[in-house]
Amino acid sequence: MSAAALKSLLLEKSVRTGTFTLASGKESDLYIDCRVTALDPFGANLIGELGWAAVRERIAAEGLKIDAIGGMTLGADPISLAVGMTSAKQHPDEALQVFTVRKEPKGHGRGKQIEGNFKEGSTVIVVDDVITTGGSTIKAIDVIEREGGKVAFALVLVDRQEGGREAIEARGIPVLPLFTRKTLLDEA
Repeated sequence: MSAAALKSLLLEKSVRTGTFTLASGKESDLYIDCRVTALDPFGANLIGELGWAAVRERIAAEGLKIDAIGGMTLGADPISLAVGMTSAKQHPDEALQVFTVRKEPKGHGRGKQIEGNFKEGSTVIVVDDVITTGGSTIKAIDVIEREGGKVAFALVLVDRQEGGREAIEARGIPVLPLFTRKTLLDEA
């Protein structure tokens, strides 16, 4: 039921068809702005429930110990927080800490590029809202690894199925999408 409700909300709030220029510079017939759904309280709750269920299943299947969840700001932030909050509510002993990756290091203070609950040596899940080429996810992975973290896998709300998953997996990072273009749009 939660998957159907989240799909319906994504289609209503986040999916647009037409002609669009994406962040990658590519033109597409599909635009997906997951932030509108992820920042909706009902959407955030659904993302937390479905995301945590998928993550917990992956952790159990592979015997992983995960410390934290996060990704490139802004798209990953509400998703990471929703999954982290659900993990704390449902399984406090397995609760995931949450962090965010800045696009550039902060220009003052300690000059950090990762904010929140991340520390060197952490094993983490990297998050993205939508992957097309995988570029922003890979940038987040690079920052996490440079700061001494290990990425176990990537959690993605929507995989547009345009090569991003393959690019991330070529780095040795498995991708766990909640939806693909095909499943979201019921394409054959």
